[in-house]
Amino acid sequence: MSTPTEDLSAAGVSIWLDDLSRSRIDTGNLAQLIETRDVVGVTTNPSIFQAAIGNKEDDSYDAPLQALAGKGADVDTAIFEITTTDVRDAADIFRPVFDRTDGVDGRVSIEVSPDLAHDTDATVAQAKELWAKVDRPNALIKIPATLAGLPAISAVLAEGISVNVTLIFSLERYAAVMDAYLDGVRRAKQNGHDISTLHSVASFFVSRVDTEVDKRLEAVGTDAAAALKGKAGIANARLAYELFEKRFAESDAAELIAAGANVQRPLWASTGVKDPALPDTLYVTELVAPGTVNTMPEKTLEATFDHAKVTGDTVTGAYEDAHRVFDQLAEAGVDLVDVTQVLEDEGVEKFIVSWHDLQSTVRAALDSAR
Repeated sequence: MSTPTEDLSAAGVSIWLDDLSRSRIDTGNLAQLIETRDVVGVTTNPSIFQAAIGNKEDDSYDAPLQALAGKGADVDTAIFEITTTDVRDAADIFRPVFDRTDGVDGRVSIEVSPDLAHDTDATVAQAKELWAKVDRPNALIKIPATLAGLPAISAVLAEGISVNVTLIFSLERYAAVMDAYLDGVRRAKQNGHDISTLHSVASFFVSRVDTEVDKRLEAVGTDAAAALKGKAGIANARLAYELFEKRFAESDAAELIAAGANVQRPLWASTGVKDPALPDTLYVTELVAPGTVNTMPEKTLEATFDHAKVTGDTVTGAYEDAHRVFDQLAEAGVDLVDVTQVLEDEGVEKFIVSWHDLQSTVRAALDSAR
């Protein structure tokens, strides 16, 4: 009998782990997850690195920090060296997956500093620095889908650098992200890059949408509003997949694909269930569609492996119902435009806070080592 993670992979969903640490790499845990849980990629973000490096029970960063302190490294240099080393070493572990899938999977993501989320030029500059430092073809540089991030996405792709677009919440912004991707690939082709090696995912956040919408539905207080709880995030993601299908079937996208370009795959992010009243694999089993990625925290990955019921595609036949949910949310007075803007602002701010916490943790470690 197959496992649920094998069933998910067979349905066309790539399982990526939403976590990384030096201890995962050194202990062989990451390699084990590839072998036993069908994990074919990794995503990181400032919060993940803050948790890893700030974990007082994990001494795997002590020696690197002491070495950096001995070289007189400042805080930002130390963070840059440690995080790019982790991503490079993880990319090496995933290299067989990368080769086996012709570059589609085996990917490891690293994010530009969240302090740059509203600075296009600085984002492009740091993306190029990260790409050069990691120096692995199976890396992805994460760029947030802020208004300043959109032109940065195109500019970085134009340099032949593969990109993970993160913090996407609204359908409108997702449409702009796909346009930015296609523009970047077009420019990369003009610049002489082999666009068949250029890959991208668009990270569409799920559970955070339910958290914000459900809070507003509770404030409405009607039975009709209560019946909509836990439905917005999945409906939003399913409509994103509908947009994906339509956009990459359009003539300009089809021409690029015929010339060797890859589609920008939808990635379901924030798939850990926040509401304990909801099934713990909800954002996995209800978002099964071919050519997608689901990046899971380990708790969700283990729940999926243990008891998820994967029944095939649960997205493409559910568009009508998803549109109905959106109509009902509007009738209940939930302003989804405001919801998604609040979530984008909060998402950037949370990563900035985590980044500053990480800086404080590393600063203290460097001072102690000195």
